[in-house]
Amino acid sequence: MNHDILQPVPQGSDRAQEAENRRIAAIADELERLCTVYGAQCGAGQANVGPFEAEQRAAEQMAKDQGFWIPMGNVFSLGIPGPSGNENNTYVAETVIYKVNNLFNSGSIVNLLRKVLMHNAIFPDTAYSFHGFAGFDGRTVQPVIIQPRVADAHPASQIMIDTYMAALGFEKTALEGRFINGVYEAWDLVPRNVLADSEGDIFVVDAEIKLIQ
Repeated sequence: MNHDILQPVPQGSDRAQEAENRRIAAIADELERLCTVYGAQCGAGQANVGPFEAEQRAAEQMAKDQGFWIPMGNVFSLGIPGPSGNENNTYVAETVIYKVNNLFNSGSIVNLLRKVLMHNAIFPDTAYSFHGFAGFDGRTVQPVIIQPRVADAHPASQIMIDTYMAALGFEKTALEGRFINGVYEAWDLVPRNVLADSEGDIFVVDAEIKLIQ
């Protein structure tokens, strides 16, 4: 594994975001590999070494080896605590928002990173980058992702959201805030997760996304 690809990528251009997406994919791939190694070393038959625990310990070791481990007590240095949902605690800095994700919706770090890549493909204006793993030694590990901060914005109306998603080639389903195209299904696209700025531009800051099988 070339560990150079796991290093942070300076942002500021489409090419930089493409590089960051490759980095996120590489981290997810490496974590999957390390989970397999960890499970084999610990013994897959042991009741206390399930897939989630293996991923947590592999993520902690990777982060410490590669220099992106964040002791949980240090997350308050990321920014001013902001609104929190059922999945993210947020910390607001001048130009970005840090999201410390508890994996409640995704179920695993790898699943979350794959979802981040889908978000970046659909909604590049609010593309995520990866900051690190926060946690307590030997205990809970939570990914920390970064998103651009949308200044002077307010929740978009559902009509604005529906129109925006149609412009992206998505069809509205019978369930409010749920859309599909030939590749993705995206939902939870409701005013609390979508912002509009003073010029009427739309920014999706949170969404659930999966590939259509």
